[in-house]
Parts: sequence; structure tokens; C-alpha cells
Amino acid sequence: MSRPALLANENVPRPAIEVLRAAGVQVMSVAESMPRASDKAVLAHAVANSLWMLTFDRDYGELVFAREAAAPPAILYVRQGPQAAEAFGADVLALLNDPAFALGHLVVLSGRRLRWRALPA
Repeated sequence: MSRPALLANENVPRPAIEVLRAAGVQVMSVAESMPRASDKAVLAHAVANSLWMLTFDRDYGELVFAREAAAPPAILYVRQGPQAAEAFGADVLALLNDPAFALGHLVVLSGRRLRWRALPA
């Protein structure tokens, strides 16, 4: 399985996006292409284009689980403080190297811990 394409929320730092792109990951940046879009609009775009969400914002999990919005193929929710773009990129790349692990899940990256929860169908 090849690496999935990502939709990086506005809160994903540009240097981290560049690290991922340099590694050959297709990353669409909300800040570049959809600035000031609502979380609902961003989520709908990810769903419509089969993009995995990459975010520091827990609101996407709430939209999918509590408000029953359609889910993208996966949500990578990063719950960690600021870190170097290289470290962030390496953590995300590790997940993308085995995409079957995250497909269909909300994956929470918290330091070196991972938690995941199946997304609603």
C-alpha cells in the first residue's frame, strides 16, 4: 500500500509540512489552499478527496464521533507540544510507512505513545 495523501490543518507548522513533502508525501495545506475555512469545510474536503487529516485540533474527532459528520479515511491527531519539524515529520512518516495501521482510525500521537479508535463507518 502506498503512502496516503494528507490534508494538513492550519495548525500544522509549515516546516513540518515541508519535511513530509521532502519525503515524498503528498500534503495539501489548509493554510495554503483553504485559509480560514471552518473545521466542517476542511473535514468535508478531506472526505470528498479521500485525504487523511493531520491536525493538532481535537475538534475533528468531536465532529466525527459526537456530531456524526462523515469521516475521512483516517485522522492523525497530534497531542504534543512544540517540537522540531524533523521529529514531527519522522513520527508521522512512521505511521504512513504502515498505512493499514491507521486506515479507518483516529490515531492520537502523544509523545511516543499511540492510541487509536475506529472511525464510524
